[in-house]
Amino acid sequence: MKHVMEALRKKEAEERLPVIRLEIDYELVTLHDAMLAQDQEQIDACKVRLAKLRQQLLDWLS
Repeated sequence: MKHVMEALRKKEAEERLPVIRLEIDYELVTLHDAMLAQDQEQIDACKVRLAKLRQQLLDWLS
């Protein structure tokens, strides 16, 4: 049973990690645009979302 659970988790991670990376890339582009526009509210919102995505990525990798 333990091996089955590990296999399922590995498959789920293989599917989820690329999605998280794409979300991070998109958020970085949004942050760049906000910085160019000097939109501090959007910059702060992007940083919060990036921190959450970073934590998700770290959780999946550990």
